[in-house]
Amino acid sequence: MAKRESKTKNKGAAGHHRKMGEEFLEQNRHKEGVIETASGLQYLIVEQTNGDKPDEWSTVRIHQRAQLLDGKILEDTYRQNKPDEVALNEMIEGLQEGLPLMSIGSRYKFWVPAELAWGRKGTSNKIPPFAVLAFDIRLVEIC
Repeated sequence: MAKRESKTKNKGAAGHHRKMGEEFLEQNRHKEGVIETASGLQYLIVEQTNGDKPDEWSTVRIHQRAQLLDGKILEDTYRQNKPDEVALNEMIEGLQEGLPLMSIGSRYKFWVPAELAWGRKGTSNKIPPFAVLAFDIRLVEIC
């Protein structure tokens, strides 16, 4: 019985996150400077530089602040002052699409729809199902 109640509760939370994400993305796409790709990825160029851009096989060093729409911070390398080194092909689909738009030194804000992130599954207790994720990323280096 408790298991069934838990599943019902999770379905309600998933529906809540899906609706909240859809509403957010609908409003956000109309904000000044926000660009939306064909896949639904939204981004805002905070600071643009000229120079090399990563490709799908690159490993990059980035500063990032990743958070849920409710403001819960998932990761913040700015605060730790220690950038992450990651392979683009190991990142979520939305960032695989977004990071190649950036040149070294650029800073973008990304809003990644659930379909381009962890989708209906989420990840354990950290990222709920159907969560839209917000990223503030500075491309520090292509390794």
